[in-house]
Amino acid sequence: MSSQAIGGLGILILFTLLFVRVPVWASLALVGFVGCGLVSGWQSAFAITGTTPFDTASAYTLSVIPLFVLMGEVASGTRLSAELFMAAQKFLSGVRGGLSIAAIAASACFGAVCGSSVATAATISRIALPEMRTAGYDDGLSTGSLAAGGSLGILIPPSIILVIYAAIAEQSVPKLFAAALIPGLVLTALYAAVAMVMVRIKPEYAPAPRSVSLREKLNALSGPWQFIALFIVSIGGIYAGIFSPTEAAAVGAFGAIAIGVLGRRIGGKKLLGSIETTVVTSGLLFVIVIGANLFSTFIVQTHLPEVFIEVAKSWSLPPLVVMGLIIVAYIVMGCFLEGIGMVLITVPVFLPIVVSYGYDPIWFSIIVVIVVELGLIHPPIGMNLFVIQAQAPDVRLVDIYRGILPFLVAPFALIVLLFMFPDIALWLPKYLYR
Repeated sequence: MSSQAIGGLGILILFTLLFVRVPVWASLALVGFVGCGLVSGWQSAFAITGTTPFDTASAYTLSVIPLFVLMGEVASGTRLSAELFMAAQKFLSGVRGGLSIAAIAASACFGAVCGSSVATAATISRIALPEMRTAGYDDGLSTGSLAAGGSLGILIPPSIILVIYAAIAEQSVPKLFAAALIPGLVLTALYAAVAMVMVRIKPEYAPAPRSVSLREKLNALSGPWQFIALFIVSIGGIYAGIFSPTEAAAVGAFGAIAIGVLGRRIGGKKLLGSIETTVVTSGLLFVIVIGANLFSTFIVQTHLPEVFIEVAKSWSLPPLVVMGLIIVAYIVMGCFLEGIGMVLITVPVFLPIVVSYGYDPIWFSIIVVIVVELGLIHPPIGMNLFVIQAQAPDVRLVDIYRGILPFLVAPFALIVLLFMFPDIALWLPKYLYR
């Protein structure tokens, strides 16, 4: 059997293992190890398996992960989410559907600190959904805006998925963070626009707005301003070249702990719980990356990406068609794979094809994150949809599906904009890192 045939069989076995619910890390590691043994010999496979865990765990690029996870966990343990929502609610008073837009804005801000879409969706839902239902908002609009807003956590920096993409694709983390900032803001605006259009078409979805004074709006900023400033300092420090990503993550984690403890937002028990969760989450992420590196080595040894490139070019497929097929593949995989696993499995296969057609790997990273976001919110399996239903079991799943469908227009619109105007993602990294 040729190495390419072994590679194709390995991918098929991998998806079979994932379909029967074998953990992602175990599936990747098992297929990678056995595949390397069949292609390059068992001595080589054992050597690669023996060195990969150390090489991965000691990689400076990945040291940013536990620090940003800790920053997010501490932020989740404070009253930050409630304060962000209340501030956005005050500023958007007087706008029909303002609570829906406020939920999206608060999710974007909290996701920027937290870095987890699922945690953002769960946290903001607990705060915003009761307020929206009490105010008389439609359940579909309420849950749809919360699910969509929650997905912003993996696009707006800091993004754990972008850090992992950087490690797999050998790209610069600061450049990826810079590339994600403008698309993240554009997607936030698009989600807000969808909410505004929905209440314009269906005024019964949201009650008439109530205005508040400018003084109340400014007072609402007194709560979350420390964490917003912390985000600006840590992430802005990366863009300004003051901090490396790891240094920025350390500043962010320390600052979040200091704000939480000094402001009596978080006690010793909660802090220890945040540290424990950080250790468990980071360990799980590192194990997945170790398995992915084994799988990536196996794919490289089979030369399977080169075969795909030759087939695509022999069929004279235009670059747009190839990219369209890749995006469709991501959307389908999003039905049964979680985001990080999807990135780790597909990037070693798809990235060489994308680059061979002249697309920028940094630009492609943003496309990947957007389609991963789609996987989190598109029916019937979107993780954020079930997270939100868990916060409000009395809301029918069919209403959540009905509510999220209009918001799916926004990420597709952003993908089209990125194809038409690639500089939406590429201008800032070019400007900052010339």
